[in-house]
Amino acid sequence: MNKITKAAIVLVLILAVGAVVALKEKNKDNSESKIPEYPVEKVPAEATSIIETDKVKESKALPRLVDVGAGTCIPCKLMAPILEQLKSEYAGRLKVEFFDVREDPNVITEYKVMIIPTQIFFDASGAERFRHEGFMSKENILAKWKELGVYLTTAELPPFERLTPAKVDSRPKDSICYMCDGDVNQKTPVVVQTDKGLVRLCSPHCYFIMYSCLTEDKSGFEKKVSVTDWSTGNSVPATEAVFLYGQDETAGRPWVKAFADHAEAVKERTNSGGNILALVPLQQKELSHRCGFCDRACYPQDAAEVIVEGGLHTWGCCSHCALGVAARTGKDIEVHEKDRLTGQEIVVKTFDGRIASLDSQTAVAWFGQRQKPDGTWGSAGCFHQGFFVNAESLKKWVEQNPYETGRMISIAQALAAKMKLSPEQIKKACKIGECAPK
Repeated sequence: MNKITKAAIVLVLILAVGAVVALKEKNKDNSESKIPEYPVEKVPAEATSIIETDKVKESKALPRLVDVGAGTCIPCKLMAPILEQLKSEYAGRLKVEFFDVREDPNVITEYKVMIIPTQIFFDASGAERFRHEGFMSKENILAKWKELGVYLTTAELPPFERLTPAKVDSRPKDSICYMCDGDVNQKTPVVVQTDKGLVRLCSPHCYFIMYSCLTEDKSGFEKKVSVTDWSTGNSVPATEAVFLYGQDETAGRPWVKAFADHAEAVKERTNSGGNILALVPLQQKELSHRCGFCDRACYPQDAAEVIVEGGLHTWGCCSHCALGVAARTGKDIEVHEKDRLTGQEIVVKTFDGRIASLDSQTAVAWFGQRQKPDGTWGSAGCFHQGFFVNAESLKKWVEQNPYETGRMISIAQALAAKMKLSPEQIKKACKIGECAPK
């Protein structure tokens, strides 16, 4: 192959990358977010076998990962930090190499590359064991090495689960919030009357969370609701109450106190601050922030921040729902979530429905689950899911929450579960239908 032909191949690759970038900016549907293919010149049959070059010989003692790409290719750019992490974290155990087709056109035929980026896995003897075309996450790369029988670390992460509560929940049923399973503060209970009995909630906020995910006709629903007078402890119809709405000075988290008497609300405002609101404006405030996946009401202080490709900012009422925004929108997202034990920030970025980067690299997810009467397991709900910077942090949190049951999974597994949902399943996500007592 002469120099002119090689240069032409590289030019075709670069032009293809530019065309795909322009197309992605123009179109925003799912099909056009897939990793593009970049055509190269057909390689003659007699030249299709990979010859053991000096590069292979130099690394024969180590397994080797080769990535062939270009600096202008979007998925190639996403691969760059992953390759650097692998090179740094597995130095002495894995050889990681990147070849730019613009700088060295010979790699196109040397490695039989038809699409960029392409990752090629060689074992310690120099034999090719596997290749992948397109973006490949760090977690998938490590999983593939393990699948190939190449273990890069002796410290394998053991599975962790707790399927039986560490402590029997002996709390009276009327003291447990229907929505969050937390303790009902006797100064803030909300009660909803239904045909199947009374539903007790720990606070007005949990009531609005429930309200936001009901599928029944909500016309006149507020007439079924009674709140608790902060000053007397008596039950008051929600439509007749006034509410003192303020924010915690430390965390900035909203709080709500209900009153039957406006004068009592004014008196309490003198002590704690806040604004006095009727039910309708309070509801508007409580429903002003919604989960970008399941549409539940949430407070930003409690939620995961989600940045969607194109600059849209939304929220995830829990860490798993935050990942679900990628499935609902069909776009790449960036999730900022806090470790449920330490508060340390965890940042997850996706590309084409897969994990593109994870900070911290050791972060894991807790999949809270409960056993159903028929013996099968299902999600324990948004209040029982979370991200943690590492397995140790998760285990400490589980120890501190004896009623929790579930499993530790990777964040990639949590994302994959959401990406498998159909549009109809996403539409019904977290909806509870007509409320009924537990």
